[in-house]
Amino acid sequence: MTYSIKHAAVIGSGVMGSGIAAHLANAGISVTMFDRVPDSLTDKEKKQGFTLEDRQVRNRLVSESKKKLLKQKPSPITSKKSLDLIRIANLEDDLALLSEADWIVEVIVENLEAKKELFKKVDTHRREGSLVTSNTSGISVDAMIADSSEDLQEHFLGTHFFNPPRYLKLLEVIPIEKTKAEVLSFMKTFGEDVLGKGVVEAKDTPNFIANRIGTYGLLVTVQEMEKQGLSVGEVDSVTGPLIGRPKSATFRTLDVVGIDTFYHVANNVYHHVSDPKEKAIFTVPDFLKQMIEKGWIGAKSGKGFYEKKKDKSIVEINPSTLEYQERKKLKTAAVELAKQEKGLNRKMKALINQKGDKASDFIWSIIKPVLLYSADLVGEIADDVVSIDDAMKWGFGWESGPFEIWDAVGVRAAVERIQDEETAVPSWVLDMLEEGNETFYKKENGAIYFFHEDAYKQKDVNKKEISLAAIKEQKGVIKKNTGASLIDIGDDVALLEFHSRSNAIGLDIIQMVNESIEEVNKNYKGLVIGNQGKNFCVGANLAMMLMEAQDDNIFELDLVVRQFQNMAMNIKYADKPVVAAPFNMTLGGGAEVSLPAAAIQASPETYMGLVEFGVGLIPGGGGTKELYLKELRNIPEGVDIDLTKVANDVFEKVATAKVSTSAREAMENGYLNKNDRISRNPDHVLYDAKKRVLALADGGYEKPVREKIPVVGEAGYATMVMGAKSLYYSGYASEHDLKIAEKLAYVLSGGRIKEGTEIDEQVMLDLEREAFLSLIAEPLTQQRMQHMLVKGKPLRN
Repeated sequence: MTYSIKHAAVIGSGVMGSGIAAHLANAGISVTMFDRVPDSLTDKEKKQGFTLEDRQVRNRLVSESKKKLLKQKPSPITSKKSLDLIRIANLEDDLALLSEADWIVEVIVENLEAKKELFKKVDTHRREGSLVTSNTSGISVDAMIADSSEDLQEHFLGTHFFNPPRYLKLLEVIPIEKTKAEVLSFMKTFGEDVLGKGVVEAKDTPNFIANRIGTYGLLVTVQEMEKQGLSVGEVDSVTGPLIGRPKSATFRTLDVVGIDTFYHVANNVYHHVSDPKEKAIFTVPDFLKQMIEKGWIGAKSGKGFYEKKKDKSIVEINPSTLEYQERKKLKTAAVELAKQEKGLNRKMKALINQKGDKASDFIWSIIKPVLLYSADLVGEIADDVVSIDDAMKWGFGWESGPFEIWDAVGVRAAVERIQDEETAVPSWVLDMLEEGNETFYKKENGAIYFFHEDAYKQKDVNKKEISLAAIKEQKGVIKKNTGASLIDIGDDVALLEFHSRSNAIGLDIIQMVNESIEEVNKNYKGLVIGNQGKNFCVGANLAMMLMEAQDDNIFELDLVVRQFQNMAMNIKYADKPVVAAPFNMTLGGGAEVSLPAAAIQASPETYMGLVEFGVGLIPGGGGTKELYLKELRNIPEGVDIDLTKVANDVFEKVATAKVSTSAREAMENGYLNKNDRISRNPDHVLYDAKKRVLALADGGYEKPVREKIPVVGEAGYATMVMGAKSLYYSGYASEHDLKIAEKLAYVLSGGRIKEGTEIDEQVMLDLEREAFLSLIAEPLTQQRMQHMLVKGKPLRN
């Protein structure tokens, strides 16, 4: 049978249920979101004369949940239009609507009996062959549908999303014995390709993979903190990025997750495991129970392990007294040594090998049990080490999974130390070493192998996930300099990778772009501009420009801006197609590199904007011109073009430094158009961009003809400036803001000319450059640039 999902039903509209519904809607799937019928009226409903039979009352819970999606931060929706795909319903009047769903997702309270009762109703109303899943975080998926029909059991599995569903990568898929193989296969593919997830198959055990190991690790950390007399702040200072974990480290993570939620997850394991040692670890400390009783459950209550005071200072809780005190950090020789090392593997070795150092001993005391626990659970919670490592990286944001950490610190060395400390090591790990196998992973001929049972097994290669590091390791680069590298990614397609600090654009990148286009024009079908750093590009090198401006080197800055503009024009008019592959922060110069490309293949999480106004400038590399042209191209054929509206729209976006909150919003803002695409999965962006290059090349790509740009002229300039002046006179803009706005309006209007005049692209580029250079010479602009570099936020002066 062939499966497809065009309409889904989500039962349960709490934070998790509504988040899943939003994520499905973000993917273009229509959703019916259900919740129970309230059993009492609110005071407001009583005053309005409603009864419990009124539809508005009966749908109140689900209606309120849908409204909250607009207010939540970070936003669960990629566009306000996603809400149009979510229909509301209740579990008494609307169960018949379940028959319309291709996929039904249960997200109700974590209670086995409640779930079993619900699935009886689902079984009655669902369409035969439709998929049914539970988002349980730990209850046995088999137990909850044991009494259901054969067809439901064959089409049933667990799909455990991590919160928030839009942002966290992991999706644990848990089949039961009767789940059809094709159902499991479809859901794994759908999860990756449509929902954009990293999918891991888990076994039907308490808390599955990530929560089982993650909760264990967090509880071990809490217990060791108490045992070794450390504070909450001291623990967080060494359990974050220093050991490859998120900045939220241990206790800030628990505050975000919710201490009550964490307690529930830990308790679930406690009640479902029989090993006394395991039960002891999953016994939640008394001080945590007391915090829950007091309502100090983390970020959602305003206080937990940390509390933000009225003066914005942050204090930490003392677990012994439950009083808040000044935050502390753990500073030791091992910490300083680790900070000086590059790469997680070297940091970890430096950190755990300094026996007798307070931080070193603590980190070893929390790492060791997690390594052993993970090894003990291979085969029980997942089939192999890869699934466990992936689950921890994708679900908890670890840089390396447990078995990758084993390899980093040295498996044999770690085992010897553990045995010296009279702690048992799982027999299969000892057998692995006995047979001369020193690592859980190894590389041979460019392939990765992992140890499985009694031999190495080749890791599956996902062709949709291009690894630039692996390609460079195997094939090297075509050419490179300090800012960028040109790489052959196969099928006659090259890729230009930025690797400067923050991927900021300097002269080295400009040079490399030009050289890459020259090379591609001769020897390749096309070029992808992309990378796998933290962000695509945060803009031009602000520090370099400020230094030149402060030294009054305007002539040198003029040359740099000209070179940037020429680079952008080379991208636009290259003989072969150039496809930009932006993701995450794509700001200022990053947007100016993307906008002139033959096409953009964006990650779903692309935050694009021309943000120069925030540092007292306007775009100088052609960004204003290209955004204006994009907006003109977006106007359907046959529709009269209102140049004033287009100019005002672009003026507002640039003057407010508006940044999209997603790729979909970037499309709505005009940064992407009908010629551009959005990848569903962030890990597929480079693969999709490469396919786009090939499609353009094989389709007979012809570089664009140089454009003439119709502009609004003097009348349009007056309109834009009038709007800026109204903000100035109302106190919403400073005098310097007004000056910048006037420069921007002059560029967009094309100068003091007649409305509708068509000008060459170079004219607008010259206007951009002149405005940019005049503004960067202003002391107030330089103050803004300095403030951004030092404080990381805009200055209003």
